[in-house]
Amino acid sequence: MQLLIRCSSLGKIMTEPKTKAEGVLSVGAKTYIRSLAAQDIFNVEFEVFGKPMEKGKLVEPDGIELLNRVRGLSLVKNTERKSNGLIAGECDLFDSARNRGHDVKASWSLATFPIHVTDCEDKLYEWQMQGYMALWGADEWEVNYCMVDTPEKLIGLEPIQLHIVSHIPECMRVTTWTVKRDQAKIDQMTEKVMAAREYYTQVIREFDKTHAELMGAA
Repeated sequence: MQLLIRCSSLGKIMTEPKTKAEGVLSVGAKTYIRSLAAQDIFNVEFEVFGKPMEKGKLVEPDGIELLNRVRGLSLVKNTERKSNGLIAGECDLFDSARNRGHDVKASWSLATFPIHVTDCEDKLYEWQMQGYMALWGADEWEVNYCMVDTPEKLIGLEPIQLHIVSHIPECMRVTTWTVKRDQAKIDQMTEKVMAAREYYTQVIREFDKTHAELMGAA
């Protein structure tokens, strides 16, 4: 089985090694790839589904509607998953007329909602957007942070005024960071994914060999 890296996980393998001895992949990247191998070996996902992530899933339609209203758009949720044989992803929104994609991220609360573009910039998200641009052939991709009401069942003991925000003007509840296509970074992805595949195969082989020996000794 050939390893495919999800766009949302690209940042985990794109970190640069601190020393030449590490090779193409950093220590952190190798740790992540071993985690992927373990998930495939045991056929289970390790991802923890916390409240912020649960909110993101539940209110995604609200975030899309908010973005459309604020920006005067009429975009609908994308359901197409693409792959180029190395990476794979299913973006949130794609505007074919403008050759531009949109990622919608629902902030957990007003305390985590970025009020300035500088607060939006994140290397992990940048790599994710570069991956989407590679798959959709886009020139730029927007990361749109949208602040909408948190479902009451998730709020818990936090102050409700951090979560119920519909009284705040909508234009104040969307912050956008635009990522431009960088072909050099897209080319770099290929090198990293190929190295990740090689290391992943090595990890699987070592696991099989070690545990076959243990079973034989039992």
